[in-house]
Amino acid sequence: MYQVIVSQKEAVTSRVSRLTLSPKDGQALPAWSPGAHIDVFLPDGMIRQYSLCGALDAQHYQIAVQWEEQGKGGSRYIHQTLQPGAELTISEPRNHFPLTEDNSPCLFLAAGIGITPFIPMVEACLSSNRPFKLSYAIAKASDNLLSEHYTSLANVQVHDKATQGARLDISAVLAAATANSDIFVCGPNGFINDVLSLAAQQGVDPARLHREFFTAEPIDHSDDGSFEVEIASTGQIVSVGKDESMLEALEDNGFFVPVSCEEGVCGTCITPLLSGEADHKDVFLTDKEKAQMDRVAVCCSRAKSPRLILDL
Repeated sequence: MYQVIVSQKEAVTSRVSRLTLSPKDGQALPAWSPGAHIDVFLPDGMIRQYSLCGALDAQHYQIAVQWEEQGKGGSRYIHQTLQPGAELTISEPRNHFPLTEDNSPCLFLAAGIGITPFIPMVEACLSSNRPFKLSYAIAKASDNLLSEHYTSLANVQVHDKATQGARLDISAVLAAATANSDIFVCGPNGFINDVLSLAAQQGVDPARLHREFFTAEPIDHSDDGSFEVEIASTGQIVSVGKDESMLEALEDNGFFVPVSCEEGVCGTCITPLLSGEADHKDVFLTDKEKAQMDRVAVCCSRAKSPRLILDL
């Protein structure tokens, strides 16, 4: 964990504040790569994940936080209560949404606050002369989070729904991409799901689709039942009741699993699965990864088989 000071807080739009987080007492913050995020620890046990969106070589971190009226309180605290000079605890950067390592063209599709992880990705492409296109969907002009430095680029499209009178034509954007493009998408769940669905209809190789969800859809637990978890290292059997999560049952029996979002979004709690059929309820793993049945998000997923054997 790292202690940082909120050295600057500025309103980028009426709904988005950008925080500059500087190291406390001069400690160096870890290096990071485009697509990385950090956990921010807030009062009352709230932990929120935010993409890093500042310069890669800066001595500070920058994050952008959107006010969520129906949220659980994290954005409200940051917008209404948090002031410059405040001290925060953050995690080291983790990257579950990295740029691919080859030099294939990149197609970035962003909506709303989902633009944040793409800002350093664009910078990385510019510095390495990697071909890319960015399509950025916003509801109205005042929601635009990109500076003129980016909007003036010929391969950056900002689609203002209010001005255009229609949503971004995702299908056309995908169809215009070269066959070897790596496609990255981030934004509201509906936008991401539309991109994934339309890409599948167009026959895009799933291996070239990369997505990052910020929130999970409400998880349906109405059909949940009890099951068992076997700990591979000891053979211990842990019972998971229908009204408790795998994570809760493991913690109650003394097993530590790193966890952050507890919504199946961030991937922190992903645990190797050695045997059994999981009932995957997360949005972190892709459909292909879920079908492999070799990993499971213990914070929200459950079991279709009577027992799962975990590599713990």
